[in-house]
Amino acid sequence: MSHQTGIQGSAELKAFFSKCKDGKIRAFKVAIKDEELVLEKSCESIGTWEQDILFFLIANYDKLVLPLLEHQQPCYVFYRLDCQNEAGYEWLFISWSPDVSAVRQKMLYASTKATLKKEFGGGQIKDELFGTQREDISLKGYKKHVESEKSPQPLSSSEVILQQIRKDEAAGGIDAKHQTMQGVCFPVSDDLINALCDLKDRRITYIQMSIDMEKEEINLEERLNIDVNSLADRVPSDHARYHLFCLPHSYEGDQLNSIVFIYSVPGYNCSVKERMLYSSCKAPLLNVIENKIGIELAKKIEIDDAHELTEEYLLDQIHPKQNIFKQKFSKPKGPANRGARRLLKTQNEDD
Repeated sequence: MSHQTGIQGSAELKAFFSKCKDGKIRAFKVAIKDEELVLEKSCESIGTWEQDILFFLIANYDKLVLPLLEHQQPCYVFYRLDCQNEAGYEWLFISWSPDVSAVRQKMLYASTKATLKKEFGGGQIKDELFGTQREDISLKGYKKHVESEKSPQPLSSSEVILQQIRKDEAAGGIDAKHQTMQGVCFPVSDDLINALCDLKDRRITYIQMSIDMEKEEINLEERLNIDVNSLADRVPSDHARYHLFCLPHSYEGDQLNSIVFIYSVPGYNCSVKERMLYSSCKAPLLNVIENKIGIELAKKIEIDDAHELTEEYLLDQIHPKQNIFKQKFSKPKGPANRGARRLLKTQNEDD
């Protein structure tokens, strides 16, 4: 369930809504400013929706819609189609949330979307389009979206997982919150999602992950097939990192492939800000790895020295040695000594 921000439309925007549905407006852009939904720009209509005329120049859908999108700033765009229902003209509702936007902005727009749709009138929205790249919002991208809705193609397991994660983020769900009780939740890049799925399916044995502090995103650094003897060499000595490693081994007669999560944080060569950010992002990332991707982790380890990562150390972490020596049973002590036994004189002795 999404959590709404409480942001409402401005008086000017609400007045525009009541006037824009007569067929004269082809497209308009809505943004969030000063904790209000405001109208930023509108375009009048002259031609059909696929080939409209703007400022006396022939301009198709792309030339009308794409200039409304800013490189780093999310927004909403309404585009009027030529079809109608009992409520009037039908509209395409576009949510623009570029990958390079700050996570706070993405979450703010995702959590306000339902309010905007309600104020505009959900009955007049025929279709919705969500995009993180301009290609997603283009006419070609929209038509591809329409075709996929008619006859969806089977998705790979990684595509299904990625699609669900992105839907959670777009809906402003609890897993997409920027800040949670457990820590700070940054989006996970598509490349990393694919690598995690490959590790789960045993196509690779090692993944290294890093945080892009400017983009506020968790990215893939390396995906390799290595053995345990090469593991320590992959750990940087000057930056914090997350690692996943699959260790094949034998235990009590069984052949196991145990996946270990490793959080490496060098003690002196890493800034305090970096250490705090990696520590805060760890729990939400583990939630994605375990609950979204479905990777079963045998152990979660934190290290400050890469030389610790030997096969013996990992095996000891995965299968801790139990104390096989039981404490020898000791006879319980008797009651406390209360002095010499007291002799009681009987009645016969008195006689």
